[in-house]
Formats: sequence, structure tokens, C-alpha cells
Amino acid sequence: MKKLTLMGALLLFFTSSCTSGLAPTQIPIETPPPPTSTLPPPTFTATPAVEPSRANTSYIVSDEFLQNPERGFSSEGDLDDLDFNEYYEDGVTLIYTTVMLDEYRESDIPQELLDQMNSYFDAMRSSGSGVKTILRFAYNDGPYPNPEPDASLEQILRHIEQVSPVLRTNADVIVWLEAGFVGAWGEWHASTNGLDKDQQAKLQIMTALLDAMPSDRSVLFRYPVDIMSVFPTPLTEEFAYSGSYQSRVGFHNDCFLASENDEKTYARDGVFTFGEELSYLGQTTQFVPVGGESCAPNPPRSDCPTALSEMSLLHFTELGDGWHPDVLASWEEQGCYAEIEDRMGYRLSLTESTMNTEASPGGILHLTVNLNNDGFAPPINPRPVYLVLSGVESFEILLPIEPRLWLSGNNSFEVKVRLPATLPTGEYNVSLWLPDPYETLQDNPRYAIAFANEGVWDASTGYNLLSTLKVNSDAGGNIDPTATDFEVIE
Repeated sequence: MKKLTLMGALLLFFTSSCTSGLAPTQIPIETPPPPTSTLPPPTFTATPAVEPSRANTSYIVSDEFLQNPERGFSSEGDLDDLDFNEYYEDGVTLIYTTVMLDEYRESDIPQELLDQMNSYFDAMRSSGSGVKTILRFAYNDGPYPNPEPDASLEQILRHIEQVSPVLRTNADVIVWLEAGFVGAWGEWHASTNGLDKDQQAKLQIMTALLDAMPSDRSVLFRYPVDIMSVFPTPLTEEFAYSGSYQSRVGFHNDCFLASENDEKTYARDGVFTFGEELSYLGQTTQFVPVGGESCAPNPPRSDCPTALSEMSLLHFTELGDGWHPDVLASWEEQGCYAEIEDRMGYRLSLTESTMNTEASPGGILHLTVNLNNDGFAPPINPRPVYLVLSGVESFEILLPIEPRLWLSGNNSFEVKVRLPATLPTGEYNVSLWLPDPYETLQDNPRYAIAFANEGVWDASTGYNLLSTLKVNSDAGGNIDPTATDFEVIE
């Protein structure tokens, strides 16, 4: 009984010690926090959709003559000649038209003549012929060196003001304007009013002409010195096609190869050297139009080797087919006439394209195009590039492509286009369409650019066939079931 009492007392002691506090020699034990990891949380990446396979298509280059718009040999015309289809049937897409103002050297242009100009352009547009005009205004037809009079500065500025509405209304069928107005034949020399020697007068006329034309059209000047004196730094790609004055100032040489300095076309008045002007023009004319004519035979400078070399250096788009006949005949005899005819301006040919062989509705068409420009110059006026699907239904999309940068040599572009999710299945032709940008001419295939390839051009639509695409719901790939438009995504 005592033992039990002692044990109970001990038990009571230890129990009271645990509840009343810790002994001085005891160390408290803290519960550690849960462990933390330095590794990032796991991620789960979806496997990307496998795109349908792509295939290469190679193209055969054609050496046939192409009657493409806004380039080539030009033929002379006048406001009374309205048979534009005859020009086209002769292989011409450019008509060189001079409007004579000799009766109005001291008066306004009468409304009758302004109406005649509008009627001329209306007839050109409605003819569907595919031709456009190079336009010049002049007060005399020479002769040199003692021409008939031109007009005063004030009268010229007034006449430019009068014709401006005509120019802007009819810009769709005007490929460019030559400066004109001043001096013999409007060529900015031998002015009876001394305007060719008056730098401030020339600057006023240049500015008035550029203002008279819409911002998508150029004005071509006869002498490099008149261009370089105003714009001493050559035009670069950075500022090309900006609509600025300089980006719209081109060059026309109306005595091409006629002497060692092209009858004082170059190094005029000793302001710049021939070499300086050639170097300047070689850079600038990549982005502005160049035209003109020959005015005298001058072998060996006017022979084929120099002609081809300088037309390439200066990026010629146009040359008159009437002057000088002996120079043109020499090119025929020496065998370069056909090459010049083919290469003036642009001559674009497809070399290869790569694209999907099939795609799903709502899927992606991934297209790469390689092409070559064998011409002396790129297209010189604005020109849209459309991708066209033609099949059960037809779709077209404007591509973010600038064909005016397709300079001589190899060029390429790559795009990805989302197909509408509602696109009917079936086989589609995939084409490139480069029509005229003006709505008045856009649906006329004669104003669209044809590529120099066999089996590509469709003259009834203006399309250049790239390949075919099979739209198949089982094609897979990156599909957007909500896509409603045919649109560029990359």
C-alpha cells in the first residue's frame, strides 16, 4: 500500500513538472518550416501543329517579246489621233504626246483646248487599248539655235496652273510628264526669254510642275545640272517613293549618245563633270524614270556596246522609236535592237516558288517566290501585288510587297497567308496579279504586268500562275476555325 502511494506521488510530480514549465537545463525544440524547392514549376508545352509539306516549282524563262505597260519604245502621237488600239497592235504601250501652246504665248489656254485634252485622255482610257502617254507642253518646234519664242515666266506659271486639273484628273493614263515649256521644243535650252539661264525661274517652274502632278507621278528634266543643282545628294532607297519633290524628279536625254557629251546634255556650263553626273544619275535613276531619244549617229559611241552599257547604268525605261532613224537602224544591223526593246524598263521572270501542296480551311498558305529582273529598271510607277486563289470561289489579297524595288537581278519575297475557315474544299490556282493601281484601269489585263515565263501568263485575267493548292479539311497544320478573311499574317 505504501509502495503504491510512493509511486503515485512520483507520477504526480512528473505530471506537474510537465505542465508548469521547463527545467533550466532543457533546450526548446522548434518545428522546422516545410522545405522549399529552387527549381521552377513544371511547364507543359503543346506539340506544335505539323504544317503540310511544301513543294518547289521551277519555271521556264521565255525569250518572247512582252508588251508590258509603262515601258519600251514610244511612238509619237497628237491630240487628234485617237486610234489607240492601232498603237497597241504595233507593239507599243507608250505614246509620246506634245501639246503645242504657240498660239497662247501671251494669253490663257482657252477652255476649248483644255476640253480637247480631257477628251483625248477619256478616249485613251475608254479604248481599253493598254496604252498610256508621255506628255510635254511646248511653245515652239525649234529650230536650233534660233528657235521661235517661248513664253515669259509669268505666262508659263499661269499655263501650268491651268493644266493642273487636267493632269490630276487623267493621271491614270499619263505615265509621266516631261518638264517642257522652256526653250526650243520645251527642252530647257535656247529660251528666248532667258529662262534657261535663270536659276530662280527654273526652280519656280520645277516646283509648279511637281505641284501640278499628283504625288504618284514624276516630272522628267532634260539636263542633269538642273537636277543636281537643286538636289545635290543622290536619291536613296530610304527616301524613294516618299512623294517628296526629289523622289519624283526623273531624267530624259533627247540626244542619247549623239556626241562625247550627248550634245551638251552632260557637263553643261562646266558646273559638274560628265563623270560626276553619270555617277549621280546611276544612283538616283534606280528609283525614278528615265527616257528620251537619240538625235544623231555618233559611232562608236552610238553603237550597241555603249548603248547597252549606258541604258543599264541609267536604268532606261523608255526611248522614242522615231529618232534618230540612223541610230536605230545601226542597232538593228549590230543585233542589239531586240535586246534593247526587251530590256527597257522591267522584264520580270519567275525562277522558283515554294508553297504548300495542300492546306485546311482556316489554315496557312506559306509562299516564297524568287524572281529575276532582266530589264534595265524596275517598274517606275506604283504597282500593287495581289495573291489570288481561283477555284470553287476566288479570293485576292494585297501583299505588303513593293515591286518598284525589284531592281535588275535577283529578287525574292516570302509571305504567310491565313485562309478563311469557310473556304470550300477543292483545288485552286495560286497566282500573282500586278494590275494598274487605278480603279479605272485595274480590271483591264493589258495594264497588268506579265512575267516572262512559259505557261504562266493568262491574258484574259492578267494573272501569273504560280502553282495549285489543294484545300483539304484533313490537311492539318495551324488552323484558326474562326478565320473569316483571306489575310496576310506574316
